[in-house]
Amino acid sequence: MDRTFKKLLEGYNAFREKYAHGDESIMQYLSQHGQQPNAMVIACCDSRVDPAVILQCEPGDLFVARNVANIVPRYSTEVRYQGTSAALEFGLCFLGVQHLILLGHSQCGGIEVLLNHKALPETDFVQNWVSLIKAPFETEKNLDEFAKQALRQSYKNCLTFPWIKEKIEQQQLTIHLWFFDIKTGQIFTYSEQKKTYVPLDDTFGLCHQQ
Repeated sequence: MDRTFKKLLEGYNAFREKYAHGDESIMQYLSQHGQQPNAMVIACCDSRVDPAVILQCEPGDLFVARNVANIVPRYSTEVRYQGTSAALEFGLCFLGVQHLILLGHSQCGGIEVLLNHKALPETDFVQNWVSLIKAPFETEKNLDEFAKQALRQSYKNCLTFPWIKEKIEQQQLTIHLWFFDIKTGQIFTYSEQKKTYVPLDDTFGLCHQQ
């Protein structure tokens, strides 16, 4: 057995020991009472950007949907298969989450495919998916800066969903745009007032160690 796969099995055993053993376990509670997450995250599939790990959440805390480049498409009922849209509908309309976090990140491979598609081999699905985000026309493109712009596009796409717009207007839902820097492990959040991304720590007065 290779070392990487062995690590997965050891992790599984540790998970069961921490969360599933005993009548008072978290998984026992969630089995009996169902899930009631207060927040939903649209995140990238990138293995370095796991929302539950970054936010140190317990099972049941987050409703998470992940796709390449953490894209939210525009509202449409004409396309038959809409995984991200279905997840949004389930999280917001069935579970009633009150916070929707769009979580982008640095060094995003999906955004790189979008910006450099001419230099890459053709793909069956990835290029078509990331093309939902409109790439800039400039020849000099900063990958991370455009990933932040892409979050804004996904936010605007969220507003094309009638039930999302209604929940925002009724103050039943807040959408957060977060950008995770892989190198530093820091999250930046978009400030509508400042029209730029600012450290999440500063926005919510969090204490952090240097």
